[in-house]
Parts: sequence; structure tokens; C-alpha cells
Amino acid sequence: MKQKTLFQRHQIVHSPTQSGSEMPDPQNIYDDPDFYAGYEELRRSGRALNEILEQPAIRSLLPRSFEGLHLLDIGCGFGDFARSACDQGAASVVGIDPSSNMINAARDLTKQTAITYENVAIELFEPKLERRFDYVVSSLALHYVENYQEILAKVASWLSPNGKLMFSVEHPICTALAAQKWVKDAHGDAEYWPIDNYRDEGPRETSWFVDGVIKYHRTIETYVNGLLDKGFSLTRLLEPEPLDDGEDVRWAKHRRRPPFLILAAEKR
Repeated sequence: MKQKTLFQRHQIVHSPTQSGSEMPDPQNIYDDPDFYAGYEELRRSGRALNEILEQPAIRSLLPRSFEGLHLLDIGCGFGDFARSACDQGAASVVGIDPSSNMINAARDLTKQTAITYENVAIELFEPKLERRFDYVVSSLALHYVENYQEILAKVASWLSPNGKLMFSVEHPICTALAAQKWVKDAHGDAEYWPIDNYRDEGPRETSWFVDGVIKYHRTIETYVNGLLDKGFSLTRLLEPEPLDDGEDVRWAKHRRRPPFLILAAEKR
């Protein structure tokens, strides 16, 4: 196993949480050179599951226009959503990401002056609220954060009345076991997806491009009730599946277990 890098959540920031304990650094695995190289190649290949399943599902829940709205994109990555929202009339978009690699790439790809990128993790982000956000989105970022409830409380305080929140995470069926692998038969075909320790929430150390990637497992119950407890109304829950025709047939095994969970909510 590779030695863990300085980007992972094992260093301590001396800022106490509400309970008085110390909080680990936000994870920044996307600035690990090996990880970023692997991730960048996957995105360029067009074979990433988020492009095949997650992003189409998210787009199905977004409004046709963001005209005049102010948005926040948590874990903005290369800035794809920020640019799309701006093209749909958004008055402003703030994209945040802990990875300098991601932020630098997003800035290089972006021409719209209504978009602002900040190289900061959501745990440390403090927006300059001249006005509240109308819409907050996050794609596959919140399973990297330790304190889900704390993030929801922050987002609720930043949203305007009736503001919208939509986010995706890796499905709890996938994160329950750290291995995140199909059990295969003698021919190397996927036989079944194992699930265990589902109720035991917390960090899972897994391998994805590099060893030592930390993801936080939570139950669907925790994801949904967390929203309700922080003053949101759940408006939609999706577990996206492949289409039955065209090229998506290649991804048919992902109908056997959902890779993603998408939640849409409105601030009450």
C-alpha cells in the first residue's frame, strides 16, 4: 500500500467543533498527482459513471432557466455546471473546490465574468453574502465531508427563503463496504454486490486511483432526515439507472445496484 499523502484527512486543524473536539483537515485528494492524473484521464475518456448516469439525472431536476438567480456550486471541479448555469441566465455563480488543480482548470476553461471560483473546502468556506443564494448544488462531493449536519446547517443559513438545494453522493449501498467491488464468478463476470455494516456510519478507507481515499458512509435515512432536521422539505429522490437502449446497455450492471443517490430539497 502506498504511503498516505499530505492531502488526506489525518492532520488536525486546531479549531474546535461545537462539542469542543478538534476537526480534521478537509480532504483534498484531488491534488494528489497520481489521483488527479487518473481522474483527469477518466473524465476525458467519456467513460465516467457521473457522465453516463449522474449528470443526466441531475439535469432532469434542474430548472430550464436560472435567469437572475445566484448560485453556489460545492465541489465545482472543472466548472462545467457553473458555465452551464451562467449560459442559462444566472446572475452569479460561485464555485468552490478544495483542489487547486480543479480550480485552476476551471478558471482556464471559463470566460464568463459572472462566475467566481474559490479554492476552498466547504468546511472552511465563508461566503460574502451581499445577498443569499437562490440555488445550491453539489455533485459527488458531500460523501467526502465528515460532518454532514454541519454542512446542511451552513447551506440553510446561506439560502434565500424557499431556496433550493440539490446534491448527489455515492449511494450508501456502494459506500457501506470500503472495498467497493463486485464479487465476480469464475469467468470474471459480476456476480453480486456485497453489502455489510450498513448501519455503521463513518469513514471508509478505499482505493480509487490511489490508496487511502476516505469516503464517509451514511444511510439513506441519515441523508434524508438530515435535510428535514435542518429545515428543508424533500422534493425529489433519485437513484439513477442506465437507459434500456443505445450505448447505455454497456452499463446494465448498474441497474443491479444504484451507484448514486440524488436529493433535491427546498428551504422551508
